[in-house]
Amino acid sequence: MNVRIHQSWKKELEPEFVKDYFRNLIDFVKTEYSEDKCFPPGSEIFAAFDHSTFEDTKVVILGQDPYHGVGQANGLCFSVKDGISFPPSLINIFKEIETDLNKPIPSTGNLERWADQGVLLLNATLTVRAHQAGSHQKKGWETFTDSVIKMISDEKENLVFMLWGGYAKKKSKLIDSSKHLILTTGHPSPLSANRGYWFGNKHFSKANEYLQKNGKLKIDW
Repeated sequence: MNVRIHQSWKKELEPEFVKDYFRNLIDFVKTEYSEDKCFPPGSEIFAAFDHSTFEDTKVVILGQDPYHGVGQANGLCFSVKDGISFPPSLINIFKEIETDLNKPIPSTGNLERWADQGVLLLNATLTVRAHQAGSHQKKGWETFTDSVIKMISDEKENLVFMLWGGYAKKKSKLIDSSKHLILTTGHPSPLSANRGYWFGNKHFSKANEYLQKNGKLKIDW
């Protein structure tokens, strides 16, 4: 499995890569990919760690699982490949950006353009079996991504963490709120958004205000 990870991240993630749980996880993933159709493509499993350097990372958005439909997942949470119709959660993300920043809804749901600016689009679980949501949960990915979140919090400062929905909010315990901005709101899925838990959160303008206040370039959402 020829995965792509930026060199700056390899150095930071190496301590996890050599642990027993991670080796067992990779064995599981290799078996799954050889026996079933799984997503994202093998080379894109670690895409979140490939688009921007560790040093340039300034925003973290946490998702739960990759999309499990054919051709959707590209290794970045909430993102889909070019030409794929927008999943409901992504539509609601773009609607919030439209009202928050007066930006038109884009023609593609591919969020690589965010990742290239230093937005870590991290799913808690990095792989999934086709058409079976949650099929790779509790196999070790959460241990890995929890360690990543804590490491980023410990080693960096003045980052923005966007935690959407109950699952993501629980990760706030891994983050040092004295030196980072933690933004929480409901999940952008229709179930939550239509009940008033998503729209109007203004996370995107709040993130940019915080970044600029701390001498960092804002994100072109």
